[in-house]
Amino acid sequence: MPFEKTECIEAAWTRADRSVVVKMQAIWVLCLAITTVGFCNAATPPAPAGHIIGVGGVFFKAKDPKALAAWYRDVLGLPLEAWGGAALRYDKAKLPPATAWNAFPATTKYFAPSTSDFMIDYVIDDMDAMLGRLRSHGVAILKQQSDDANGRFAWILDPEGNKVELWEPKQ
Repeated sequence: MPFEKTECIEAAWTRADRSVVVKMQAIWVLCLAITTVGFCNAATPPAPAGHIIGVGGVFFKAKDPKALAAWYRDVLGLPLEAWGGAALRYDKAKLPPATAWNAFPATTKYFAPSTSDFMIDYVIDDMDAMLGRLRSHGVAILKQQSDDANGRFAWILDPEGNKVELWEPKQ
């Protein structure tokens, strides 16, 4: 009988050891995860002075700048200023937290059917309203995409043949 009691005590102690070990392992994994997340989310040191911090404007040549500006105003709703261009504010609702910048290879077909060397992506507030507006002005919609993780997209050509990307960010 004493032997059985000792076996029971050892079995209980072993179960307790396993329980303690499992708890310690769980705590260790949790600490490791917290440390890793903290490390990954740690603020990056500030960059030295003299670097790009944003896009200050988009400028391009046009065959007829006034007519093209009027088209962007009338068809796409670009709010033109008295000086002939637009000042798009960053503090509006629905704007993404960053502006994308990317250099494409000279052989890219992404800008097709345009032969221009650039394409501008405009953030819009309501894709359905924009598509209706475009159709009412007789603008052909080259392609639409509603299943992108970043939101909804549509592509058109402006009167000078520049491909325009329209993007309604996912909310």
